[in-house]
Amino acid sequence: MANKNSILVPTDFSEVCDNAVNHGCDLATHFNYKVYILHVITKETKKYLKEKGETVEDLKKRLEDYAKEKADEFGVETVPILKEGSIFETIGQTAKDVEASFVILGTHGKVGFQRLTGSFALKVINNTDVPTIVVQKKKYTGGYRNIVFPVTPVSDDRQKVKLAITIAKAFDARIHIFPKEESDKIWQKKMNVIIKQIKDSFEQNGVRYVVGNPSEWAGNFAKQVIDYAVVNDADLIMIITNAETTLPMFDTWDEQIIFNSSQIPVMCINPARVKKIRFASSSSWSGF
Repeated sequence: MANKNSILVPTDFSEVCDNAVNHGCDLATHFNYKVYILHVITKETKKYLKEKGETVEDLKKRLEDYAKEKADEFGVETVPILKEGSIFETIGQTAKDVEASFVILGTHGKVGFQRLTGSFALKVINNTDVPTIVVQKKKYTGGYRNIVFPVTPVSDDRQKVKLAITIAKAFDARIHIFPKEESDKIWQKKMNVIIKQIKDSFEQNGVRYVVGNPSEWAGNFAKQVIDYAVVNDADLIMIITNAETTLPMFDTWDEQIIFNSSQIPVMCINPARVKKIRFASSSSWSGF
């Protein structure tokens, strides 16, 4: 993150995307980042313009005015970007072009057809190399105070440790490590090793943390994570996703968390495609 100083927020000018832009602008005030506000011109956009009797130039002016409005409201630098293409490819490519640290993506959930929402969000996440924060209609401003950090023995959650440390230090947040309960002794032993590595990293970097007890919560792992997050007033849930899977493979506990009915923002991190490195004087690993 050291060489990156921007946040990318796609918008289709809907209410939920406006909330995503607000979330991105608020986050930018804490990191002193600029915010790129992107609208991708798709077939749906052209159809909409034709129905309204408007042109691409009208859309460009609308986006520029919108970006200026947000700049004035939050006191951050905003840059409007208008590109033609596929939202799945264009968002990810634009994130690379502007060297974004985060993408903020608005979503209504799985049901229905929306330009930048629903199941489309999953494909956008898969096509984006930088962390993507999925937000819904519920407003979250003022930074992150409590961050829920789910851990399973099969997803390499150690890859999100360094980013969690960066965010926790920026907001003086408490991280809630929430491990998946395992009945198999081998899996539980592996989980214990992972948890110890994560705890060691947090301690060595002065990050406050607690470890939740999954046995105190009912339901599957996704429900446990969400219920725990609600009770502990979480502002953010951080999960590892699999960028190599096809869309149907997303229908697992991570998808349930992304579209949680409590509308808690979820940071989705694709496994890093770089060689893992050790923290100095630490036995823990991080892919960032």
